[in-house]
Parts: sequence; C-alpha cells; structure tokens
Amino acid sequence: MKTREVKIINQGLEDEMEVWGYRPCVWKMILVGVGAVCSGGLLLLLLYWLPEWGVKGTCTHTSLRDAHTLLLRSTDEFRQWFRAKVHVMLAPGKRPFDSLDLQPAAQLANGDGEHAHAATQEEHHGIFADIQPVQILYFTHHSTKYYWNDVIHNFELFKGLEDVKVSCAGIHSDHGSGLSKLLQDYRRLFFEENEIAVRVPSLFILLIKEVLNPFYIFQLFSVILWSAEDYYYYATAIVFMSVISIATSLYTIKKQYVMLHDMVAAHSVVRVSVCRGNKDVEQAMSTELVPGDVIIIPANGTIMPCDAALVQGTCIVNESMLTGESVPVTKTSLPSSGEEGARSYSTEEHKRHTLFCGTHVIQTRFYTGELVKAVVVRTGFNTEKGQLVRSILYPKPTDFKLYRDAYLFLLCLVGVAGIGFIYTVVLSIMYQVPTKTIIIESLDIITITVPPALPAAMTAGIVYAQRRLKRVGIFCISPQRINMCGQLNLVCFDKTGTLTEDGLDLWGIQRVEDGSFSPPEAEAAKDSLVNTAFVACMATCHSLTKIEGELSGDPLDLKMFNATGWILEEPTEEETALHNPIMPTVVRPPKQVQPEANQNITLTHNMELSELSSYEIGIVRQFPFSSDLQRMSVVVRRLGEKHMDAYLKGAPEVVASLCKEDTVPESFTETLEAYTRQGFRVIALAHRQLESKLSWHKVQSLSRDLIETNMEFLGLIVMQNKLKEETAGVLHDLRQANIRTLMVTGDNMLTAISVARDCGMIRSHEKVIIADALPPKDFQPASITWHYTENPVQNTSKDNHLQAVEIKLEEGVYDERLTQQDQSYHFALSGRAFAVVTEHFPQLVPKLALRATVFARMAPDQKTQLVEVLQSVDYTVGMCGDGANDCGALKRAHSGISLSELEASVASPFTSTTSNISCVPNLIREGRAALITSFCVFKFMALYSIIQYLSVTLLYSILSNLGDFQFLFIDIAIILIIAFTMSLNPAWKELVWRRPPSSLISGPLLFSVLTQILTCLVFQVLTFLLVKQQSWYETWTPFSDACNVSSASLSHSLNVTSPHDHKNIRNYENTSLFYVSSFQYLAVAIIFSKGKPFRQPSYKNWPFMLSCISLYTFLLLIMLYPVPAIDSFLEIVCVPHDWRITLVIIVIVNAAVSFMLETLVLDIILWRLVFRDNQGVNQSAVSPSADTPQMANDRWGSAFLSWLFCRKNKVPRVRYRHLALELQEDPAWPPRPSTVTYASAPPPHLPGPM
Repeated sequence: MKTREVKIINQGLEDEMEVWGYRPCVWKMILVGVGAVCSGGLLLLLLYWLPEWGVKGTCTHTSLRDAHTLLLRSTDEFRQWFRAKVHVMLAPGKRPFDSLDLQPAAQLANGDGEHAHAATQEEHHGIFADIQPVQILYFTHHSTKYYWNDVIHNFELFKGLEDVKVSCAGIHSDHGSGLSKLLQDYRRLFFEENEIAVRVPSLFILLIKEVLNPFYIFQLFSVILWSAEDYYYYATAIVFMSVISIATSLYTIKKQYVMLHDMVAAHSVVRVSVCRGNKDVEQAMSTELVPGDVIIIPANGTIMPCDAALVQGTCIVNESMLTGESVPVTKTSLPSSGEEGARSYSTEEHKRHTLFCGTHVIQTRFYTGELVKAVVVRTGFNTEKGQLVRSILYPKPTDFKLYRDAYLFLLCLVGVAGIGFIYTVVLSIMYQVPTKTIIIESLDIITITVPPALPAAMTAGIVYAQRRLKRVGIFCISPQRINMCGQLNLVCFDKTGTLTEDGLDLWGIQRVEDGSFSPPEAEAAKDSLVNTAFVACMATCHSLTKIEGELSGDPLDLKMFNATGWILEEPTEEETALHNPIMPTVVRPPKQVQPEANQNITLTHNMELSELSSYEIGIVRQFPFSSDLQRMSVVVRRLGEKHMDAYLKGAPEVVASLCKEDTVPESFTETLEAYTRQGFRVIALAHRQLESKLSWHKVQSLSRDLIETNMEFLGLIVMQNKLKEETAGVLHDLRQANIRTLMVTGDNMLTAISVARDCGMIRSHEKVIIADALPPKDFQPASITWHYTENPVQNTSKDNHLQAVEIKLEEGVYDERLTQQDQSYHFALSGRAFAVVTEHFPQLVPKLALRATVFARMAPDQKTQLVEVLQSVDYTVGMCGDGANDCGALKRAHSGISLSELEASVASPFTSTTSNISCVPNLIREGRAALITSFCVFKFMALYSIIQYLSVTLLYSILSNLGDFQFLFIDIAIILIIAFTMSLNPAWKELVWRRPPSSLISGPLLFSVLTQILTCLVFQVLTFLLVKQQSWYETWTPFSDACNVSSASLSHSLNVTSPHDHKNIRNYENTSLFYVSSFQYLAVAIIFSKGKPFRQPSYKNWPFMLSCISLYTFLLLIMLYPVPAIDSFLEIVCVPHDWRITLVIIVIVNAAVSFMLETLVLDIILWRLVFRDNQGVNQSAVSPSADTPQMANDRWGSAFLSWLFCRKNKVPRVRYRHLALELQEDPAWPPRPSTVTYASAPPPHLPGPM
C-alpha cells in the first residue's frame, strides 16, 4: 500500500529513525473524547504516555507528503516512539545552497521565516515580487529541523557546508570570499539563528511533566482511595513525601538545565568580523552566521561560535571543552591544491584544519596585510559542541537489565494484586458487604502491592554512590551508569598517559651516516651536533608555541625540543606588521654557542654573519601531526640560505616508506624491533632540501604530499615511556577480579606488546599471535598471516622445557577458575589489520575479540568500532583513556572514564582527577556496591509490599484491616527509614572475582525472594490460626479484655457490638499480625542488607544499625510491656502475657528460618554449586584425578543440584562464553604459526544508497 510507507531518516547514523505519516481523523478524535470523559481523563494520560497509541488513536495513515503529524521510531535496541507536527514555511528556494538569481536590490527580511503561512507570506510580500515563493514542509525533533525533499520523497537534515560535498580546494575557490547579505538571510531561513539554545523550561512545565509520571498518577489514585477510606493521616504523609520528592526532583532537573544553559551560553554570542564579497568586512553578531560565511579570527584569540574550516593562517587552539585534553593544538589552513585539495571536505577527516565551536583560539599567525580567515561549516546544534549538548539534553535510555527486570517484577506484583483484587471482591460479595466498601477495599489491595516509595528508594543508593565517588575524585555526568560499572567484565585502556607516564624521557638518539646507523648517543645537545640536520629536525619539527612566555604543546614535542637545548622565539604583533612578507617562528641554539653573535649583528653580509645566521632557523609552514597519517612535517629556512628545507618526523615505518630507499639503513627493521621489543617509543626523522625556486607564498599553497616524499632518512629518536607506578598493581587486581583487560593504542605494535608484558596484561609464559592482515591486491584475496612472537626468554635450549611448562599451566593450575584471559595465548592486531579483518573476515571478528589483548596503531574511530565489536559479543565494556583521541570510545563504552584534570569533561560519563588507572577498580567497586544496593532495596521493597499484602488479605477474611496509624507506623517509621539507611553501606575494600548478578530475574534472586515470601506467609498464617485456638479468644468488642479474663467473660455475656469501630480494626487477629509483620519487615531488611563480598558489612553502616536496634527495642517494648497510650494510638488491643511470649517465639523462629534460607542455603550451597555463572567457561576440563576430597564433594553436589535445578549442560547465556566453549572444541584454533588465512570470497559489492 502506498500510504503505509515507512521511510528512514538519518540513515546509517546514530540517531537513525523510521518515520510514518498521519493526518487527523474526526471520528477517531470523537471516540477518544468520549473515552476520555468516561475514564475521567485516564485515556488521555495513556495516550500521552504512549505516543504511538496517541497518534494511531486520533489519526489515519497517509503519505509523508500529505502528513500533518509524524510518528517516529528509533531503530536502535530501545525502539523509542516520538511524535512530531509538520509545519509549513515559505521561501524563495527549496534548498539552502540553491543559488538565488535575484536582483541585488531585492532584500530578504531578516527573520526566521517559519511556522505559519500568513506571517511568512506577509514577511516576503513585495520582497521577491518576481519570484514565486515555494512552500516547504518541515518538522522539528530534538532541536533539529528536517525539511521535505521532493526528489527523494523523504525528510532530510541540512547539516552545513558538508551537504554540498565540496572539496577542500572548492572551499578556497567557491566559498573563500564570503556571502552577500541577501544569500546569508536566505540560508538563515533553513539554518536559523546560530546558537545552541538550551531553553530552561519554566517550573510549571517541569512540574506538569513530573506529575504526569505514571508513578505519581498511581500515588494520586492511592491518596484519593485512602481518603475515601478515611485514612487521612496516612494519605497526608504520602502526599507530604510526594511533594518533597517532586520538589527535590524539580530542583535537580532545573539545576541541571541551568548549569547546561550557563555552560553553553558562556561566550556563545560574540561579535564577529564577516567578509562580504572580496574586500568588505562588517561587524555582526555570531547568531547571524550561516554555513558559507567567511569570518576573521582576531589575533588575540576568541571562543569559536561555530565550526569553521581555516582557509588562511594558523591558529593555536585549546580544545579541552570537547576532548578534556588541555594541551594546545595547532590548526593550519585547509589544503588548496594537489591530491589533498581534491578530497571532499569532512570535519572528521580534516579536524586539524577545523576550528570547533566552543573551543578557545589562543593565538593566530598570519601574513602581513592578510587576515586569518575561516569558512563557517556548521552552526547551532549541528556543530560538534551542539551535538554534545544534544546528547546531554536528549540522552538515550540506559539499557540496563536491572531497570527492565524491575518493570517485569512490578508487573508480577500487579498480577499478585489482581489475585487479591478478585479474592476481595468474591469474599465481600459472600459477606454481603456494601458495594462502595467492595470497590474501595478491592482497589486498596492494588495500592498495597505496588510500593509507592520504590523509585525514591531505588535512586537513593545511586545518589550515595555518586557522593562517595566524588570524594575519591571521580565525577559523574550520567548517574544511571554507576550501576552499570558493577557489571564491567572487560576494560580497554589507552596506553600513553593512561598506563604509562604522559611525558616521555629521551633515552637516546641513533643517527644515520652514509646509509648505516652510527652507535646510539645519549645527548642531542652536544656542540658537535649543533649543525647537523638531525638536531635541526628535532628543533623545528614540532607544534610548540609560547603562551604567556611559557613553551607549551604536545608533551612529546616538548621533551624532544628541550633535549636539543635550543631556544624558540615567536614574533610579536608589531614585528609581524613591520616585516614583509612574514615573520616566522624562529629557533636557534643557546647563545653560548655563538659568543660573538652580538658584536656581529651590525656587519654586512660577509662570510662570518652567514655562518652565524645559519644557526637560526625560521619555521615557514607546518603540517601538523595527524593520527591517521602518523606523521608531521615542517618547511623551514635557515637565515641567509637561498633554499628551504623540509623536515619530517613520525612513526618509523611510515617515515621509512617516504624516504629514498638508499638512505634507509639495511638494519632498519632489526634495529627498530630491538628497541620496540624493549618497550621504547621510537620516532624516525627525515629531511629533504627543497628547490630554490620555491617562494614563501608558493610553499603556503603546496599540499603535504608533494613535500613529504623523496626524503632522506636521518635516524631514530628513542624515547622511554615509563609505566605509571600504579599500573601493574591495578591490572593485577582486575585480573584477580575476573575482569579482562585490553590495550588500545596509537603506538607501535611491538612497543605495545612490550608494555603489555611489563604491566602484566600478558604474562611471561603466554604466547602472543600477531594477526597481520593485508587487503586484496591484484586479484589476490585478502589474507591474514599469523606470526607468533618470541617469548621474552630467548634461550633456544630451553624451548622445549618452556613449552612443557606452558602445557602444564594450561592443563592444571589455571583451570580451577579458568577465565578468558587465563589461557595461554593472546592476539595482537594493528589498526590496518583490524580494518581488513572487519571488512573481509567478519566471521573471525568475534573469535579475535575473545582473545585479542593488544590493538596498536588504532585510529580514534577504530577505537569506537572496537568497543562496539566487544559489546556485540555481550561484554560489558569499560574504557579508560585521557580523553584526547578516544572521546568516541569513551562515550560508546558502557562506562567511559576520562583521566582529565577538568572536573567534568563532556567527553565521557566519568571523569577522574587522579591521573592514573587506580580510579578504575574504585569505580567498579562502587558500581558493584550500588548495584547490590539496588537489588537489596528492590527485594526489600517487594517483600514489604507482599508482607503487607498478606496481612491485609488475611484480615479481609474476617472483614478487618490494618488501622490508619498502623499503616503510618509501618510505612514511615519502619520502611522509609530502613530503605534509605540500608543503601548507605560503602563498597567492599577490594575487588573479588565474583560479579554481582545483572538481572533481578536470576536464579539466586528469585530463590531469595520466593523463599522469604513463603516463610512470611507460613508464619503469618500460623499466627492468624493460632490466635483463634487460644482459650481466651473471642470476637473482640470494646468491652473485651483478654488481659483480664473475668471482665472478658462479663463482656462476652453482654455481647455488645462496637458502635465506634465500624472498620473492625481492633481485634486479636489484627494485633497479632501487626506485631509479627512488623518484625518480619525488620528481619528481611537485615537479611537482604548483604555486606561482603561487594559491600562493607551492615554493622559498619551505623545509621542502619541504629534504626534497626531502635525499632527492635521499641517493638519488643510495646509487645512485652504495653503502654496504653501507644496501644490506643496504634489501635492495638490487649492480649495475655503468655500469648505475647508465644509471639516473641514465633518472631524469633521466623527470623532464624529466614536467615538460614538466605545465608546457608542460598549464599553457601546454591551459589557455590549451582549459580556459578561467572566462573569462566572451562570447568569441564578439570581432571577428576587431581581433586581434593572437598573438591570432589563440591563436584558431586554440584552435579546433583544442577540436575535437580535443570541446569545440566545449560548453554551459557552470553555470547562470548558460548563462543569460548565452541573454540575449545575447535582443533584448528588458534591458527598455527606462520600460516595464512585467505578471505573465502570477495564480498559482493553492494551499491550504495542513491
């Protein structure tokens, strides 16, 4: 059917959505109106909560072109529904980048030109007299506008200049001169004002949204019901609690909005200089900018109001707002010619030439008379900063099993409530109770079963955990993820600055002379080396700059430059203005090398001066370091020389490939491997003399490909990257805790493997298999060669012995708790191999993900891809990095931790101010504690409602109920105090190998809850029946006095019915059940409040202990020594002392049985023998012969209980365990040394979307 079409918008992007068109339907709307009136507005609420029903219930399907309302659904695993209204706007063209063939006289009014027809028509009346304005349909979703496109019959998003698929050279030629005012106004119709508007909603709107939450609606229903039953005190207490809860919630939400608004609003509106045509420059507000405008970056710096591509000059930028990394970055102008210039511009690929919104331009460099210019690429919410703000404003729901299971659990409770509802109705009809009472009491059962304080109690644990994390310097912008940290079973670490020290120490240099390496030298600052190209390269090939007199920039560049002992001087603005054509950054050796320099300054160009000035080198052009290219280069000129030189530094493999073959020593590979195997960071240098005909201006427009070729290899710089003190210890703790660790780095493969061995990620006896993958070439399919690296013990005579040891280890010691990382081989992949494997060997990806430990030379987007691959095999992934080039991975991981000095970098959910990885175990410990706390609170709240439900159901059978003040005492004094204090247990001191369950619907938790429910049921029924068997028992009347049997018989003879207690609250059954159930709440609270191994024991949680002891004391006191005032307040009747003693015994036995079931049966027997899901994948491999008697008993017990619980040969639920079991049976895995695996067939070429 044509009208039932479904279209995809944002195809292939993170926020991909399906969209359907609808138009209003009169008869459906009338029906909904009638339904709303009949249901007292409940139907409207239901349609508000479920947008899908809301649209389908009031509209009919139509094509997108004719739609008035759109129904959107996200295509991710959450499948969220949204509704959006379609608006119409009038504009002189259909697309923002259409060229307007208008007379210059025609001027477009400076307005949004949106929404209603009338306003827009009026606005453009007479402006485009000769142009018929066209109608454009659009809708807004999550602060983004989508416009209708007649060609593709779908809505599309205009992001900015990238939509035009313009090349870098095209940006220079077609967009370099700026827009006319007319064109700017036309584009602003589509792109709107350039601002990231975080509108702080009014308190009234927030209040309405909060109050319409299903939970509060349920509370409102409960309060109305209780008021109808005259439970005024209890209803008032709940209203009071709800008001406090709503007020706190509103305060927090409002505060977050205001914080975000202030963070975004700071510097978001600035005055900018905009180029109009070639020469005109006018001042404007940054809100007026549109993609295609050309702005001038002021010399003294600014905060960028948009994303812009630099087309002229150089900028030094602090991007800490986006990356959390406060090292200044040099941005150079976009390449305008050559192969690079022909490439399509993309902000991701050309980030070294792009100034991002919200980043701080510290300094600019420029030619005299020429300004530093940038072309606006994106504005508003389409900018990098806008996307970040959007992700905070509209976060994806946290997909955590705990929350999904909580809803399932609540549904079960609702089911139980349904049974109670039917039971109450049937019972009441049998007893001929008035209809009003039947309705109220049966509905009351539902309000008892679903606990009103549940959400507040559940979030308390997370709030406490957040506070504890803050104390240890870990800041969190997404509290829901704290629980997720408790489930982490794999953590990826960046290497430099995370596992190893940020700064590298120069170990030595190894220069090349006459085509071969000379011996290593420790000092680069020796006088004999001052005039060498090697030292000149070290002194010039960097992106350092002086900020307030201090050298700053990349730590590696700093170390390298400082090792030369040279001095860097930057031109002042005055000098730049005086000299023509340019005053470059100059580096020169320290003064003492040229003692007579000062006297000779005044001499003419004689030999002596040229010798001296040849020491001074000016940096003419910089090609900054790129993670993708793995290199940087500079063009320099020695003062007094006619020609220029190019210097290059970067990854040795890359640099060698750009050099003339005869200049690279034959021993290059062996020398490099010797260093990298020892864990040194090696950087290669190269040099090339450029043609003397190259002018200053010509160099500025040359592409880097033309310069970075035919170089001469100069040698190697060997840097030592020391492990941080804490690294090895933390990784050892993580391994002990059954958490797998990986290294993801941009560094060399062998260096990474060496560091992985040093820090214990790969142990000495374990093999490393490098998967070296090559893409298809010349009819050859893609291939992977498997190289086994040598073990550090390089003694050939011991080889056989070593292998024997490995085999022994594989079979024995580690099998007791054999986890993935404890088997004795690891894979290592480079970024290039990772790309080939994901494209050509998709079937191997999960297998490699299971055992790969080192990922080297990984580009930033590959790190994100890797996290996704690991998540696809059901790992819960943590990522720890310094926030610079791993932002994507930090955001994508289940919990990303950025080691940044900034308090809360937007780069990741967690930010640690401690600059080492010790924050990771801390976070996991707190996560586990918070998760277990959530389980404890949930179980407790579920049992509280069930215990109360049992009491009320039993009392209904004699047409009685709990009293108003009994409810009040139970709910406020017992439940609230206990629920909020039981969450205060701090995390356990160390990480244990066992992980907490991730789901409420898991064996141990269900066993725990069900056994406790049964226990409580048995003891309540026992009490209820026993009290009726007592000799003094009678139907209670106001004259009954079981404490004094003679007066009791008197009252019995009078047989007067109670005129006061029409609800029949005061009776022996009520009193007995009230006592027993009150103790049951406390017993389950103490039993569920587990300590070790995830939380500190409860006796260290003094508020909780104090509450329990006080309540126990109070209850025992009123039970054994009744106080008349308290008895009348709680509507308790007097019972004989013997019965009170019997109740104490019942309570003690009840507590003992509950404790035995939870601690002995569940924690010791079942956990140990049946529910051992976390103990690795390889228990079957343990040989029975080596068992101790204890292990043998455990095994037989486990086998029997597994059979009893139908868990025999149960397939593991998570994919990586399933895969590990499969691979154990696979004799061909891991591949043999030096074998080659070929791609089975080239993947069929699929045409891309048209």
